[in-house]
Amino acid sequence: MAEFTVAAGVARAFMRFAAAKGASEATLAEKSRIDPGGLEDHDNRVPFTNYIALVRAGAELCNDPALAMHFAETIDMSEFSVVGLLTHASETMMEAFAQLNRYGQLVVEVDIGTAGRFALEGKNGDMWLVDTRKDPDDFPELTESTFTRMIVGPRRFLPAPHVLEVHVTHAAPAYRAEYDRIFQCPVVFESHWNAMRMEPALTTHKVQLQPRYVFGVLSAHAEALLKELESSKTTRGRVESLLMPILHTGNASMDKIADRLGLSRQTLYRNLKAEGATFEQVLDELRRKLALHYLGGKRVSVNETAYLVGFSDPTAFSRAFKRWTGASPRAARVSTTQHDQMGVS
Repeated sequence: MAEFTVAAGVARAFMRFAAAKGASEATLAEKSRIDPGGLEDHDNRVPFTNYIALVRAGAELCNDPALAMHFAETIDMSEFSVVGLLTHASETMMEAFAQLNRYGQLVVEVDIGTAGRFALEGKNGDMWLVDTRKDPDDFPELTESTFTRMIVGPRRFLPAPHVLEVHVTHAAPAYRAEYDRIFQCPVVFESHWNAMRMEPALTTHKVQLQPRYVFGVLSAHAEALLKELESSKTTRGRVESLLMPILHTGNASMDKIADRLGLSRQTLYRNLKAEGATFEQVLDELRRKLALHYLGGKRVSVNETAYLVGFSDPTAFSRAFKRWTGASPRAARVSTTQHDQMGVS
């Protein structure tokens, strides 16, 4: 089974939020095994387990066990994900809900059914929005941040409270007062479900915080990302997602990745061969792609790029880069800079 992932934009936003609250970004990267350099492209993916480690390291380093809630309360999803922008461009809250359900996996992949992560259910005349994520108490911080974002975000433009009651399956934490402050409604802990009782009139309320024409553009982009995410569930895609956070360590071995996948080295070899690839090819192509990204961004030096893609020796990196592109990394970096100065995109 493919490992779940989180959008790099989410991890990047959380890492920066925690750093602004006093955590060391270097320590966050070390504890989570997430390379900050791989987070520059918001649409890259980070293993879900590494994101859990990041959130918990941030809470520890900031001495704030409710950090996940405070992150969701402060940082709007539109700042780091196309899904947030898409919900803002939706015509009504019901349409926004439909977009969130269709594309939510672009933000955070979780174990859900075919109908999507969220469901609207009627019960005794009330309307409930239910989070159907399986095993939610393994990482209750995700329930906290999800519900916080769903409550705080719409509160900025809705004329009246839209969430009337909140149920969560986990036990009340020591910081339960933050639930009362942020949610501003009754909260039931150790419930049989993770759900929010909604104001029925909510579904028809207008949203459209962005011009309507933007909706089509964002939908097309989100659809392309969703197809890319689905294709990443191949063995090659799973290998790449596991290589990404450890590439800079220089210890991106086939044995290590096979172990993370719960496979023998021989089984991983056969699975990749069936897709027309080898481990060495996947590693080499990932290094090439990231090296071009880093040098094209001009924010890191050639030596730093060599380190980020797993070369301890800059000379070996230069040889590899010339094999990939026919040019030296320094020449490629200068060429990109000159093109930018001339206004060439």
